[in-house]
Amino acid sequence: MLDALVDEIKKRFVNHVQDSYGYVLTQVVVEQPPKVEMGDLALPFCFELAKVARKAPRQVATDIVRSIGNLPGVAKIEVAGPGYLNLFFQRDDFFKQLFLAEKAPPLKGAEKIILEHTNINPNKAAHIGHLRNAVLGDTFARLLRFGGQRVEVQNYIDDTGVQVADVVVGFKYLDKKSFAEVQAIAGKFDYYCWDLYAKVSAFYEQSAESAKLRGETLQLIEEGHNDTAEMARYISLRIVRCHLDTMWRLGVAYDLFPKESDILHLKFWSYAFELLKKHSAIHYETSGKNQGCWIMRVGDKSTAQEVASANSNDKDYEEGKIIVRSNGTVTYVGKDIAYQLWKFGLLGMDFFYHPLHRYEDGHVAYMTNSEKNREINNPQFGSGTQVYNVIDSRQSYLQNIVVAALRALGFQAQADRSTHFSYEMVALSPRCCEDLGIQLTEEDKQRPYVEVSGRKGLGVKADDLIDTLIERSLQEVKTRHTDLPEDETRRIATLIAVSALRYFLLKYTRNSVIAFDFKEALSFEGETGPYVQYSVVRANNIFRKVQEDDSACSDSGVRSAIQDGAIDAFLQKGIEDELWKVIYLAAQLESNARLSVQIAEPATLARYLFSLAQAFNNFYHRHRIIVEPDPMRKRFLLALTRIIRDQLRQGLDLLGIQVPDRM
Repeated sequence: MLDALVDEIKKRFVNHVQDSYGYVLTQVVVEQPPKVEMGDLALPFCFELAKVARKAPRQVATDIVRSIGNLPGVAKIEVAGPGYLNLFFQRDDFFKQLFLAEKAPPLKGAEKIILEHTNINPNKAAHIGHLRNAVLGDTFARLLRFGGQRVEVQNYIDDTGVQVADVVVGFKYLDKKSFAEVQAIAGKFDYYCWDLYAKVSAFYEQSAESAKLRGETLQLIEEGHNDTAEMARYISLRIVRCHLDTMWRLGVAYDLFPKESDILHLKFWSYAFELLKKHSAIHYETSGKNQGCWIMRVGDKSTAQEVASANSNDKDYEEGKIIVRSNGTVTYVGKDIAYQLWKFGLLGMDFFYHPLHRYEDGHVAYMTNSEKNREINNPQFGSGTQVYNVIDSRQSYLQNIVVAALRALGFQAQADRSTHFSYEMVALSPRCCEDLGIQLTEEDKQRPYVEVSGRKGLGVKADDLIDTLIERSLQEVKTRHTDLPEDETRRIATLIAVSALRYFLLKYTRNSVIAFDFKEALSFEGETGPYVQYSVVRANNIFRKVQEDDSACSDSGVRSAIQDGAIDAFLQKGIEDELWKVIYLAAQLESNARLSVQIAEPATLARYLFSLAQAFNNFYHRHRIIVEPDPMRKRFLLALTRIIRDQLRQGLDLLGIQVPDRM
């Protein structure tokens, strides 16, 4: 509602300036004055227009105020400072429109956005760092869809990478298990592989012969159609299902799971390889330490501009990036180039697909395969017009290589529409390490955080973290509601725990390293998800109590008073500044959601919701709504409460957070 009103006002000013001055304002910047008494919008375009009109900016602003006429929803316009136009909204009309506004379903964009996120190596349990990726990606998908975009969420499965090879090595050479024995492992398979992966890292350090097993195993996996490849396929798929279940606990769902092995078996990479050679984007090294490898040199004209912008300490940065190793196996970035080409529909090739999982709401997630006889009704995936890759900022160098490859192949528009949605890592606070029983050196104890290391087995498993949050939330809920049945208590505790975790991972900007700490994440006070949740619960409690005492203040009673104009006389007396601030803040949900997409920063919306929850709690404590004696003021306060409640609830839904009936 607010965005539409502001857009209409901007349009009127653009038309007026063009008619009166023959000048086209290409952009109308809108600011919010620092104080409510200074107005609701501030427009500085008169400083730009002054150069054309050859007048002082303040004189131009004065002339426009005199000539512009009435603007929709605007009570008055004032000239401020050296030439600002300050606009004041018609508060009573604004309030009524905000309350009565029905959110129209967003128009569906014709173009498709492909959003890739999570992308956990299918070799062990998910940890807290993976949760940041998944929650960021899932929230951004929700924001894009809220804005009317058509979004396809993909979770790339690196089932032929070194990490999977390491687990296969562990099963075959450390555990000495047959394929049948691996299949027979009961319990949490991803946890078993977590411990095994750490053991393999230590095993490689024992001798050069041990380390060679990785390369041999990796080659067998890439070749396929052998026992080693079959074991790797089984391990990957079983762990993917573990990851799928873990992420669904946080409400994270996917549309497609593309497998790296299918990129190889369907010859996507072979086709991309020939393209890269044809365009001289890569070359074959005949001498030196990279002899026998295919290299993309970062110094080449085709790649220098892209790669130079990457902040990386990669040892190959100065000399070039290996795309194909001397033994013929393809590096991760090589397969990622082929995958990126497919995402944009540039290969002229496609996967085969089969259903992998049906979610509780009926949505089906598919997985790629390379066997035509398993094709199911040929769902339409890929061929996006814009691609976001949610990947750790430490992979910036490789992501720049992928974009540089697109440019080298002549796909400039697609390179411009390839976005690395980067984020910093999630580490552990020293206090968190102590809680987990991790032994730290004195030096590590003094650090602000300790990095997670899957190879060392150092980290917080995602399911353990979620379980711990639920159990601690459960204790709080039981303390407050001793009469609730166990299943209801656990349901509420789960919603609170998910809220605490998702908000914790979203409230920090993407370029911030998060030092995870149990105490901070579990706090129900301050800037937390449960704090915002509780604001909605409190609003619902107000409605419940009021309706028990006064049927005229029911939902329909309040709406009728506004629709029928019964409240107009009260509103026309004027809405005081204190309450207007809350109304105006509540109207800014859509603009904050839009801004979150524009700058690719979900933290913007998270922080807005916290500020709105704070404003509501201040409002709640200052105004005794339930015992308000003036019937029209009571209806006004209830209507304002409903506006805030609905905006908070919708905003939390965009963050992937549900609100329980009670807390």
